[in-house]
Parts: sequence; C-alpha cells; structure tokens
Amino acid sequence: MELSEIRARIDAVDDQLLDLFLKRMALSEEVADYKNQHNLPILNRTREREILAKVTEKAGDKERYAYHLYSTLFELARSRQAELISAPTKVEERVKAALASNSEVFPQTGMVACQGVEGGNSQVACDRLLPRGNIVYVKSFDAVVSAVESGLCKFGVLPIENSSNGSVRKVYQLLQEHDLSVVRSTRLCIRHELLALPGVKQEEITEIYSHEQAIGQCSRFLGGLKDVKVVPCANTAMAAKLVAESGNRHAAAISSHPCAALYGLECVNGSIQDSDNNYTRFICVTKDPVIYAGANRISLIVAFENRPGALYEIISKLAAMDINMTKLESCPVAGSDFEFIFFLELETSVKAPGVLAMLKEMERSCAQFQLLGNYAEV
Repeated sequence: MELSEIRARIDAVDDQLLDLFLKRMALSEEVADYKNQHNLPILNRTREREILAKVTEKAGDKERYAYHLYSTLFELARSRQAELISAPTKVEERVKAALASNSEVFPQTGMVACQGVEGGNSQVACDRLLPRGNIVYVKSFDAVVSAVESGLCKFGVLPIENSSNGSVRKVYQLLQEHDLSVVRSTRLCIRHELLALPGVKQEEITEIYSHEQAIGQCSRFLGGLKDVKVVPCANTAMAAKLVAESGNRHAAAISSHPCAALYGLECVNGSIQDSDNNYTRFICVTKDPVIYAGANRISLIVAFENRPGALYEIISKLAAMDINMTKLESCPVAGSDFEFIFFLELETSVKAPGVLAMLKEMERSCAQFQLLGNYAEV
C-alpha cells in the first residue's frame, strides 16, 4: 500500500476521532451540569481508575499509549467542567479583585521598600522596575514586607532566585506567610568584585564580608583562600560600606563595581564569581492583588497528597492546556517528614481561555494552593 493511501485512511480515522471527541466533551458538559446541581466534586478518581483499567486491558501491547491518551482526555474533560462549575474558589475571588483594579499600565513612580543601602543590587532592581520611584531602605526582607503591609510603601522589591545559587528560600517563606501579590519582576546580570581600601593587596586580606548569596556565588574563589574569615552580612552594598567605614586594611567586601566608586574602595580582584552567567531575579510585591497590562507569567505555591502520580496530575493539566512551565522546585515543609511544597511558574495569563478554570480546579484538588501573582517580567 502506498503512503498516500495509508495517510488517507488515517485522515478518515481522524475525522471519526474528532466526532467522537466532540461527543465525549458534550457529555462531559452534561456531567458538569449534574455536578453543579448536586454539588459534587469535579474529580472522581475511582471512576477514572476503572476506565483506565478497562482501556489498558483492551489495548494489548499499546496499553502505555492508551493510558496516556485517556489520561489526557480526563484532564481536558475536567478543565471544561471546571469552566462550567459555579462553586466559588479563593483564586477566582483573588483574580476578580486584581482585574477590578483597572490598572492598565504599570506605574513609573511610587514609594518602594528595598532591603540594603544605596548601591546594592536591590536598588538597581528598584530603579529598573520603578524608574522614578522613591526608595525607602530597610534592614531586612521582613522589613520590606512590613513596609508594604503597613501601607508605608505601595511596593516592595525582593530577590527571589539566582541562576548560580538557586532560590532565596527566605523570600518564598515570606510569600507563604503573608498575603502579598507579585506584580512585576526583572532579571539583573550580577558581577561580583573583591573590594578593599585603596592600595590594599589581596594577600593582606584576612576577612571578607558579603551577603550569603554572594558568598555562595563566589564559593570556588573563597574555597581557594587560606586563613581568611568569611563573614555574612545583610547586603553586598552594606558590606562595602562597612569596609569603607572601618578603615581596616585587612578587610574586604564582595560587592559590585558601582559600590567601589560609591564608597571609595578599589577592586582587588574582578574575577571571583563561579559563573559569568550569573543572574538574580527580583520581584515587586504589593499589598493588594493587581494584574497590570501585559501580564504573561503566573507564580504559584502548591502542596498535595504524598502519593504516586500526584505531581503528574498537576503537570498533565498544564500539558493539556499547552502551558509552558518555566519553574518547578520542591521545598520540604518544616516540622514534617517527607512532605513538600512546590514553587511553580507558568508562561500564561489568567485572561487566556481556560486558565482561570484550570487554576480553580488545581485549588480544589491541592491541599495547599496559593496564587502569588500574574505579572510581566521586564
């Protein structure tokens, strides 16, 4: 048989498949109507397992493919039912409140809380996110959150992850504990230098100050030093300021090139970071949920039952909706044995067809579900 004849037969089968798929989806809509009237959950795991067992038994040596086909069908049916089920969810209320703000364009001004001092990477991120913003410097990430929650500042800027040293878990913990909304993000290329007082040589240095993330990003250089004490501090710019004000010719800071000029220091070594491809991502948070124009990224925190296939069910929802996942990271839950929460980032918008319904379904099926925000990265 010629290839063209085989393809013609495939086309005929595809037509039948499409007709049957549309009939199946129509029946799923009837099921959604019944569940709406009787207040039943969308997910019926027992029913799905029965169908999968029957299908895989009939499929013979194609059982693996049949299993994935029907699993995808279930996800599509549940997504459609989620669009039709009227039971309210927290995520729906949050999205409606964010969209009701009618904030079309992200502002260029406003009071913004920033951890550290002038010259730090957080200050650079603030200037990029809010070019004409009025920066309020505070001592800690907790203080940034407090400034936003109290209304002292409309915005807060926090580092969320680094390409070399991973996520800033302290910030994720704060996002879990406080009801803030991520409204913007930006990514900075980070260049660390070893700074000291003018005329100081590297062999004279016996103590180095910097933020723990910067220390981690320069671990190979620091590991090669002998008899040098490494001291963590709150911020790379604060480390430079500390060294400048101390007058100690045996002290140095891991900081940025702009901080050298700002605090009267000199670069002792400009090649100290582990990777030249070193980026830190910063987020901008607000007290009230807002979704600005151009939002195309969604951040979530989820937790679910610790059982085989639980994570796959979340990922399969995204695959069924053709949504790209740009981040998936697990974090152990403090005080528990082998329980984890997951940080997810998706390339999509709540305004895209079916996305809000998918989020509502995820909230119903997850033990913990938190929408951190729908925003754009600049």
